[in-house]
Amino acid sequence: MDMNQPIGATPLDGKPDGLVGRPIDRIDGRLKVTGRAPYAYETRDLKNPAYGFLVEAGIARGRIRSLDVSAAKRSPGVLLVMTHENVPEQGEKKEQVYPQLQGPEIRFHGQPIAFVVAQSFEQARAAAALVKAEYDAEKPEALLKAARPTAVEPKPAQTPPDSKLGDFDGAFAAAPVTLDVEYTTPVQIHAQMEPHATIASWETGPDGDRVTLFTANQMLNRGQTSLASVLKLKPENVRLVSHYIGGGFGSKLQPQPEAILSALASKTLKRPVKVALTRQQEFHVATHRSDTIQRIRLGTDTNGRLTAIAHESWSATAPGDVFYETSAVVTRSLYAAQNRLTRHRLANLNVPIASAMRAPGEAVGQLAFECAMDELAEQLKVDPIELRIRNEPEQDPEKRVPYSTRQLVACMREGAQRFGWDRRGATGTTRDGRWLVGMGMAAASRLNPLMPSQAGVRLNPDGTLTVRMAMTDIGTGTYTILAQIAGEMMGLPIERIRVEIGDTAYPKAAGSGGSFGAGSAGSALYVACDNLRQALLQTAGMNPDGAVFAEGKVTSGDRSETLTELAGARGLEAKGEIKPGAMKEKFSQHSYGAHFAEVGVDADTGEIRLRRMLGVFTGGRILNLKTARSQAIGGMIFGIGAALMEAAETDARYGYFVNHDLAEYHVPAHADVPAIDAVFLPELDDKANPLKSKGLGEVSICGAGAALANAVYNATGLRIRDYPLTLDKVLDGWNEREGAAQRRT
Repeated sequence: MDMNQPIGATPLDGKPDGLVGRPIDRIDGRLKVTGRAPYAYETRDLKNPAYGFLVEAGIARGRIRSLDVSAAKRSPGVLLVMTHENVPEQGEKKEQVYPQLQGPEIRFHGQPIAFVVAQSFEQARAAAALVKAEYDAEKPEALLKAARPTAVEPKPAQTPPDSKLGDFDGAFAAAPVTLDVEYTTPVQIHAQMEPHATIASWETGPDGDRVTLFTANQMLNRGQTSLASVLKLKPENVRLVSHYIGGGFGSKLQPQPEAILSALASKTLKRPVKVALTRQQEFHVATHRSDTIQRIRLGTDTNGRLTAIAHESWSATAPGDVFYETSAVVTRSLYAAQNRLTRHRLANLNVPIASAMRAPGEAVGQLAFECAMDELAEQLKVDPIELRIRNEPEQDPEKRVPYSTRQLVACMREGAQRFGWDRRGATGTTRDGRWLVGMGMAAASRLNPLMPSQAGVRLNPDGTLTVRMAMTDIGTGTYTILAQIAGEMMGLPIERIRVEIGDTAYPKAAGSGGSFGAGSAGSALYVACDNLRQALLQTAGMNPDGAVFAEGKVTSGDRSETLTELAGARGLEAKGEIKPGAMKEKFSQHSYGAHFAEVGVDADTGEIRLRRMLGVFTGGRILNLKTARSQAIGGMIFGIGAALMEAAETDARYGYFVNHDLAEYHVPAHADVPAIDAVFLPELDDKANPLKSKGLGEVSICGAGAALANAVYNATGLRIRDYPLTLDKVLDGWNEREGAAQRRT
């Protein structure tokens, strides 16, 4: 099916008590809590593996002068020490998947320079510590602020890096009310629970070389083609298996160095090789979210209607890489204004490779832009919600097409009513003992893409249904959602649905990422089930008009047949495929939300504490209320971390992240997250996909941190434009304000 026109009535409609939407517990939950769900490093399918351990570069820029591996080779149990001098030949890089150990040049701290393989993990780790490298080091360029003047226009990603509409400069100069501010966001680390891990097995047979990797990867078919390029194999000779993934947040969108090195070592040793990054290695070997510098300029008339919008963003990645943080893209569709400008620039620094992290672009873009809107509201003496309502566009301002659905105003109004926004005091006027108390809000918007996906279904002779596709579950509930869709379509209870995903041997799927996973994979499954329904009706000789699939039977008119009877002794199969079509171009498709936060700021120490938080979202049809709410709350917690605590600190002398573990890089813990809730407004989007659903995994982080920052301003009167909002910045703000007051007197 191509999405070339809106979807009409479907078997999922008009079923308030149906499987789809119901808050069903995860069908894989018992396996996980009992430790029987095998993650990549735990698989037992590959026997007698050896163990690998990476050796990282100790400098950020320069060359390896010498690499002494003699002691490592003599270490007990060592089978192989692989360096740039003996690594097997590799092919071309694809996307952000690079050949490894390609020479003595060092581009960033933590770059792999050797790979030690031994009989046990402990032996490999001990031997890796014996590898001695001497360098000709050069001074690294590691700070975005210093490199900002030389940053360049990046290559286009999914959208052009720059956009322009009307005459921004003229409109901004003529605007009676203007705002010109800069916000900065730090390097952020994915810090997912499961580290990157792979067990690779290389086999040479009469038909050529093949490799199987049990690996932690979010998008298997994409990883398959990338690894095939680097390993110089045909894509069909590369098999990726990721049945269970312990979080990804974007860091597992593409294979990381450990996957390539384990495959090459297996090729050399003719034996499976397994490797997992340590938590400390995760910070440099794997990817991260780049820091950003963002300049936002807004011009309005005297009524607060925007006449000019400009959003410029600078970000950084490793030398030779092209990924940039698309911070300003969300601004292109969020609010109305005739004169518009967005611009992105990229600096190549001696830092590890930057890549996508949950809501790439939008998350940090709205950290800045939604605070700028709050500043503008304060300047205009207009309520922040009212300002946004006044600038609600009738259509996408830059694409010039209608929105498929847009309930942003409804989200803000519903959230305001639930949160008690009318009780918000003037800036700096509300106290609770020693605590200064404030409320803040922010809008949320995230693109809703549909990606090509395929699915296969088989109705077995025993009346059970098997679903297969190369989709993944990164902890979001994919297994459960697919079972619900299949059960609803075929009229089967969920215990009679078997979901098999996470293997490139199955039909191709989009994978988990970009908030397109459930919509894309679920739509392919919907089409496959619809095709199976038609095949069953044809086998039964029934009229499809008004046919009902329920309780393991199909009924049409006065006839009824069980699915078991129709499946027969051989069973029945069907396939389905979904592709984006004309709806993608004819309509602007986004998920929306509104965040509300209340904070307390200690009047003596400057400590910021979240008191409560609410998110109101629209995401089309909600496929599982429990997993959807879990996703939304998880995204909001991500926003808490971005606003108040998460930052990888770069030592400019050595180009490395000083706080490279979870003791020093703090992510929100239970004590940081008190009363928090997420609710969804009813919505069906018939232009999005056959499910009429939209993505939820990322819209919930967009704007979340800005709501906290705006609450801090409401509590204290301090506008902190450098994230995260740590207590030292609050104290500095108070000291600066006190000093300014003394100078005036």
